[in-house]
Amino acid sequence: MAEPVDWALALATGVRTAGKGPELSLTEAAAEVEALRSAARAAQAPVASVTGLTAADDVPAVVVDRPEWIRSNASSLRVLLEPVAATYSGGFAHGVTSRIAAVELGLALGWMSGKVLGQFEALPGLTGEPRLLLVAPNIVAAAEAMGADAADFRLWVCLHEETHRVQFGAVGWLPDFFADSVATLLADLNAGPGELVSRVASGVRSNDGLGLAGLLQAPASRATMLQLLALMTLLEGHADWVMDSAGDVVPSAPQLRSRFEQRRSSAGLLDTLIRKVLGVDAKMAQYRDGAAFVRAVVGRVGRDEFNRVWQSPDTLPTMDEIRSPDDWVTRVCR
Repeated sequence: MAEPVDWALALATGVRTAGKGPELSLTEAAAEVEALRSAARAAQAPVASVTGLTAADDVPAVVVDRPEWIRSNASSLRVLLEPVAATYSGGFAHGVTSRIAAVELGLALGWMSGKVLGQFEALPGLTGEPRLLLVAPNIVAAAEAMGADAADFRLWVCLHEETHRVQFGAVGWLPDFFADSVATLLADLNAGPGELVSRVASGVRSNDGLGLAGLLQAPASRATMLQLLALMTLLEGHADWVMDSAGDVVPSAPQLRSRFEQRRSSAGLLDTLIRKVLGVDAKMAQYRDGAAFVRAVVGRVGRDEFNRVWQSPDTLPTMDEIRSPDDWVTRVCR
């Protein structure tokens, strides 16, 4: 079967361009790994308390470096693209295209690997098992750049990622719904291998946030895209709300949020341009819009009523309701 991406080249490109991160001795690196594992465990109780959701403790927190983050995400993308790859034929032109796609994807993964602090793998790769990833060098570098208390910052980051673990572990229908939605979109994409991977790698977007919408053939798929966008906005905003609601375990959370936003807004010109190309700014908008929705709903009807959002796909907010939380409350809570 022809592959849309030369995966070996993508990995090599990503690892080569990732950068090494802060210099740590073996002793310091081992201590940081253990501290992050401890923070991941410590995040479980406050996340359960703040969210009112519980999930089995069956997803390991895995501390990784940048190359391992790249390998993990390339693996997930490879599995995700398998149904699309089955429709491609080989040949010289395809070989050239797959190498071009590999370099583009590798460059994107290499750059992102220096920015991501943590990640819950909702769509597992070749291992087939979900994992909670904590990118140690980036967490160390971010804490140092912000002048943050290292222990507080570790726990603050882990609160966000643990919330994602609980979302997918406590809401029984969510993993399959998320995976099926992504599969539906990929099945209806009208693109050759180069164009598809280019869109995935560079996050080309339209004004409504639908970067892949121009490739979708059916109106039903566009509706699925909007629904998936609303879900991701909810998930990210909910996790950010939890981070900022756990002041009893992270006393410096307000300061961390302020410094984190300042650091985000003070990016240099090149960094800002890359963020726009890769869609990272759109991702940040998801955090802000989603957190504003959660705060508004919880403030009006309380956490337990907000948790109606997890009852079924029908109780998820639409993008219009994300922007107008009262409309969701009227539809679901009344």
